[in-house]
Formats: sequence, C-alpha cells, structure tokens
Amino acid sequence: MKEHVLVAGSGIAGLGAALALSDGARTITLVDRDPPPPSGSAEDAFVSWERRGATQLRHSHVFLGRLTTLIRERYPELLKELLDSGARIFRFADGLPPALKNKYVPVAGDEDLAILFSRRTTLELVMRRYAATLPGVSFIDDAGVRGIVAARDGTAVSIKGLMIERNGTVESMRADVVVDASGRNSPFPDWLRAEGVTVFEEESPAGILYFTRHYRIRDGKDEPPRDRTPIAGDMGYLKFAVFNADNRHFSITLATPEIESSLRVQIVRPATFDRICAEIPGCALWTDPERSEPASPVYAMGNLKSVWRSYLKNGEPQVLDFFAIGDAAVRTNPLYGRGCSAGVVHAHILRAALDATRDPTARAKKVEADTREALRPYYDAMVRQDLESIRRAEHERDASYQPGRRARLTRSFVEDAIGPATRGDLDVMRGFSRAFHMIDDPTEWLKRPQILAKVLAFWAMPKSAKVARGLYPPKAGPERREMLDKLGLAA
Repeated sequence: MKEHVLVAGSGIAGLGAALALSDGARTITLVDRDPPPPSGSAEDAFVSWERRGATQLRHSHVFLGRLTTLIRERYPELLKELLDSGARIFRFADGLPPALKNKYVPVAGDEDLAILFSRRTTLELVMRRYAATLPGVSFIDDAGVRGIVAARDGTAVSIKGLMIERNGTVESMRADVVVDASGRNSPFPDWLRAEGVTVFEEESPAGILYFTRHYRIRDGKDEPPRDRTPIAGDMGYLKFAVFNADNRHFSITLATPEIESSLRVQIVRPATFDRICAEIPGCALWTDPERSEPASPVYAMGNLKSVWRSYLKNGEPQVLDFFAIGDAAVRTNPLYGRGCSAGVVHAHILRAALDATRDPTARAKKVEADTREALRPYYDAMVRQDLESIRRAEHERDASYQPGRRARLTRSFVEDAIGPATRGDLDVMRGFSRAFHMIDDPTEWLKRPQILAKVLAFWAMPKSAKVARGLYPPKAGPERREMLDKLGLAA
C-alpha cells in the first residue's frame, strides 16, 4: 500500500516536497490556507494571487545555482515551463566583472553557477501547475490546519495526521507521514510542546528590516549594461540590491538596520524609497524614470532572524513520522537568497530518507543528520555575518568610533584582498561563486591553498596597481550623514 504524505503548506518548500516525492510510490496531499493561483498569466499571479501564508511572496528573490541546477537536472520540463513563462537563466559568464570577461574559458561546473531570474509569484505559479500534473499529487486549498493527530509511541510522539478546517467544519485527515512546510510562522512547535515534546531552537537576529519595490522596464528600453557599478552593497547604515526577474520586471530591496529608526519609518513611502534609489548609482541606473516605471507599492518585512529547530533529544527523535522542512525548520536572513534553495534541497533530503528505510526512528535521524550536513554551514556563516553587520551599523552611528587593529585588518582583507581577487582572477571568482550558490561550503573555499595564495597575492599588490586594473568598484553610495541630509532626516 502506498504511503500517504500530508504536507502542510504549498509554498516553495511544500512544492519542493511535491516534486521530490512524486515518483508514483506515494500519494501526496498538500493543504494550504490560501486560495489556488489564478488561471491566467504570471502577471495575473503577481497582481492578484492572495498568499497570506507567504508574507515574503512579493519581496525580492534570487534563485541560486543550487536550486537552478536541481530543477535543470531533475525536472527539465518544469524548467522549460518556467522559461516559457518569461523566467530567464543568468549564467556564470554573464555576471563576470569587466576585468575577467575577455579571459573567460568555460570549465566543468560553470553550468551550475546559474541564477534563475523570476519573481517568486511566477516561480510558485509554474511550480504549482507543474506539480498538479505529477502522479499522486493533489491540493486542498482554502483549508486551515488546526492541529495535529498525535499518539504516544514509547518515548516519542507519533503524528498520525492533521486536523483540517474546510467550509467551517474541522475534520481529521490521516497520513503515514506529516510534513510541516508552513513557513516561518509555523504553529507546529506549539502543538508539539502541548504533547510534551521539547523543541530545541537556536535564534540569532538578522538586525535589519526589509523593504522591496518592483519595477518594470519600459517598452522599447533595455536593462542597464553591466559595468563596474555595484548593483548590490552594504553601506553600513543601508544594504541594497537589484534583483532581475521575469517579463521585463526587476525589484530593488533596501534593508535598514533596526536601530536606524528615522530612516526605516520613512523608507516605506514610495517617494522616499525612489529618492534613496536615485542617490545610489547602482540602483539609479535601473530606476531612472526614462528606463522603468514602478510596478508595486513598497513592501516591508520585519522580525527577521535566523532560526534552527530540532526535534531530537540526546540524539533520539521525540517525534515520529513528522518532518519540518524549509523555513519551518531552518531559516536565515532573506537578503542573501538562500531560503528557496534550502527549502527545495530540504525536501529532497526528506525524499532520500523516506526511500532509505521504513523505520520511523531511522528516518528521523537521517533527516536530522543530512540536514545538518547540507545546511548548517550556511546557517552558521549567516549568523556570523549578521552579527558583524549589526556591530557595523552601531559604529556607523558613532562619530567617535575608531576601529581597532583587528577590525582594520579584517576590513582590509575583505576590501583589498577578497574583493579585488574575485574581480581579477577567474579561479577565485569561481570559488566565491560556488559558495554563493550553495554548491560548496561558504567558508572552506577560501581555505584552499591555491585560492588563499591568490587572495594573499592581491592583498600584497600595491593599491595603485589594483586601481589601475579596475579592481575596485565605484563608491556604492553616499555616507550616512549625507544620505540623511538629502532626505531631510536628522543624523
């Protein structure tokens, strides 16, 4: 008899579970609180699809090489449908800095360093339509998950199904396996605590608030050329990034430190958002009214933090036949675009465990171990990076701050060694890109002797020589006081 897998949530992680598990060996039912997508185009989905369960739906997204490669290799028909719907592939060679373009020679593995340019609504729309055609996959929309069906199984709690509300009626739906793909606001930890389960959680602040606005390139106009002007950066008091998307769309995200109270209050206003973009050269090229027009209001998102959840105690599972994937289990700062890739990877980790054994305890242990191996390095790296950014934001507000010797060396290593090396050497750029795309460990790439030797050589190179080779980008944007003055805000 086929296993029945009941998935709470049909966002990216839930859809990833539908893809991963749809080999005909199981039946998969996805339950979602929101209505189904509209029957029309990608534009219809962006404008009208109600997704209360996915608060980040209309924020900027970058779909990294880890996800793009997985789709290309395992679901080529899905990739074709995405491209037919207006999504684009941005390859490693397309994003090389000017100093490397003429030196580029493809090597094996470069094809995995490709970004899928798409709005989140377009990706979900196409994934959802594709998943609905797969064997054994079905959707229950406009249905709320109201609780779990649980039974004590020795020292653990076994999850037997979910309580589902439809049309005002709550009913029990049984399943062999229950998957929590309900996202960052998952109610499952509280339900499990009520059953006596200890939920182990690690949290670390992202320290920022997130603001996004979408734009559309005007008919007859082209995207700006990719030159040395940075289209992403961290100015201490403000992070920014331009995100290409599908069908002539792009978005810009501005992220303010939580302590920048006056800036974060004003930035949600469309006129202020556009004014800030106009002061940042890498954004201004895109938002020039002659080139593009706004296609959305400014969306805001807060309560951003990194979270790691585990349901094992002393190495033993406390919950059986239950698995949390995606943001319900692991999430990090969304600014670096790892969430969607991690969610789909997590779904395939689950598939491997379910295929490996029918023993519930062994399955739980395997998912835990494989998740740690695949995702923990990125979690730890993000936590360290966010804590450093929080400290930098505090220093930006202190006019008397003087960095110590270690801080000066660290900053010099980033700005005068790693940065120029990634812009001036293909091997270093590849190493950095493989970590960025979640293919290699986010820190180990820099420890490889060949890479480290090249980075140190760039550090030792006279700054004048690096400037002459164009290995420093132009200034990202105004200093904090200058920006606040331009906006009429007190410094």
